[in-house]
Amino acid sequence: MLDYRPKMFSEASKSHASKNIFIILLCFLAVFIVILLLESVVPAVVTLKPMIEELRKQGYLDSGEIISVTEATKLATKVASAPKVMVPTLLSTGFGTLAAIFYCRCIEMRPVRSMGARKNGFFSHYFSGLLCGLIMMSAIALLSAALGINRIKLCSNINFGIIALFLLGFIVQGMSEEFIFRGYLMTTIGGSGKHTAVAVLISSVGFALAHAGNPGFGPLPFVNLFLFGAFAALCVVIFDNIWGACAIHSIWNFAQGNLYGISVSGSADAESVLRSVPQSSHAFLTGGKFGIEGSIVTTVILGIGIASELYMLSKKTPETEPAPAEAE
Repeated sequence: MLDYRPKMFSEASKSHASKNIFIILLCFLAVFIVILLLESVVPAVVTLKPMIEELRKQGYLDSGEIISVTEATKLATKVASAPKVMVPTLLSTGFGTLAAIFYCRCIEMRPVRSMGARKNGFFSHYFSGLLCGLIMMSAIALLSAALGINRIKLCSNINFGIIALFLLGFIVQGMSEEFIFRGYLMTTIGGSGKHTAVAVLISSVGFALAHAGNPGFGPLPFVNLFLFGAFAALCVVIFDNIWGACAIHSIWNFAQGNLYGISVSGSADAESVLRSVPQSSHAFLTGGKFGIEGSIVTTVILGIGIASELYMLSKKTPETEPAPAEAE
C-alpha cells in the first residue's frame, strides 16, 4: 500500500546526500541541534526581563534565597505563557524552516521543490489543509465534550488581536516542523532509496521524540504525536506537496490552543475564544498535562484519518521507475 513513491523522492535522489541511513540520521541530528540553538535565541532574549521581574517579585533576588527546581519551573511556565513571550517564541521557529531549506539546497544540493515546496496549487493545497486540520481538531474537542471528558465554555473579554498574533505564530511554527521532519528528513530518506514506509515511519518517530521534553509527555502522547506525524507525512506523499501538511499542522495547533482553549503539547494555556475544562480525572481521556493530544480520543480520530489516507494511497499507481540504488 505504501509502494507509491512521490515525485519529490525521485528529485531528492539526485542530491549529494549520503544513501546510508545512519549517516542521514547523524546529519539530521546535527542540523536539528543547530535549529534548536537558532530557535532558542529569541525566546531567551524576550524571557530574560520578565523572568528577572518575576524573581524580584517573589523576593528571590533581594533575599539571596536559592530557588528550588519545582518553583523555578512554575515561574518559567508562568513567564512563558505570557503572549509577549509566546508569540515571539512561535515566530522564532521560522529559523527552523530557513535552516532546513538551507541544508537541503546548499549542502545536499537539491531543489526546494524536492521538499514538496511547489508553487503550483499552493492556495488550493493550503486552504484544503486548513479545512482538514480544523475539522479534525473540532471533532476531537467536540467528541470529548459529548463524552463528558471536557466541558467547553465561552471565554469573556476575548482579545481577538492577540489571538490573531497567535494565528500568525502558529502559521510559522507549523510550517517549520513540517519542513524539518517531512520536507527535509522524510524526503532525504525517501531519496536515498528506502521504502516509502521507512521514510514515513522514521520521520514520524523523530517528530514524536522531538516533543519528549514537553510537560506531560508519556506513552500515549508519544503514540499520538507519532500518528500525527504519520498523518502529515502521508498527506505530503499523497499530494507530492508540503503545503497542505503545513496548513493542517498550523490550524491543528491554533484551533487547539486559541479556539478551544486546550494546552498545546504541554504548553501553558493561552488567550482563546473557548475554554475546555477537564471533567474527568483520567489522563488517558483528557490528556493530562500534555493536553488533548495525549487523549485516546485523539488516537481514534488520527487513526481514522490515517486509514482514509491509506485508502487513498491504495488507489494510486505505484511508481514504475526503480528507486535509486542504495549505497553499499
